Amino acid sequence: MSRTLRPPYEREAELVRRLGALGISCATHAHAPVFTVEEAQALRGALPGGHTKNLFLRDRGQTFWLVVLREDLRVDLNGLARTLGVSRFSFATPGALEEKLGVPPGSVTPFALINATTDQVRVILDEGLLDLDPLNFHPLRNDRTTAIATTDFLRFVRACGHEPLIMAIPQRP
Repeated sequence: MSRTLRPPYEREAELVRRLGALGISCATHAHAPVFTVEEAQALRGALPGGHTKNLFLRDRGQTFWLVVLREDLRVDLNGLARTLGVSRFSFATPGALEEKLGVPPGSVTPFALINATTDQVRVILDEGLLDLDPLNFHPLRNDRTTAIATTDFLRFVRACGHEPLIMAIPQRP
């Protein structure tokens, strides 16, 4: 059962409050809504830092996974599942996305971990992503991009109660 989503400005305001409470500064840039990496690349211009894609997956055991990786990686989902020792991955449904992360399709972001308990979602971070600074993510809506220092991003994830699994992401050739 999906939850009723709050308006985008309320979701973003909650994130800004949470980051502020943690003493984390960030910069947010407005743009037209984007739903794919290609759309984001076309709109961002010279926005510096690491740009990402964020996958919300489910394994056959009904565990949900948020995989955060560099936008240019072509992830091998079967290889990732084998590496983790879980059954095959599929993309989570829009209803599961709204229920577990509190965001609509097109707005998947690790910032949505403020809405997810540790028993609901496991977090995987691409180890190569952490070499980039700042990191850019949607602030719980897909018509904005928020830049955050990499160390602050890790602090945010952990402050949300999630200990991320940092790993090399298996790639397709």
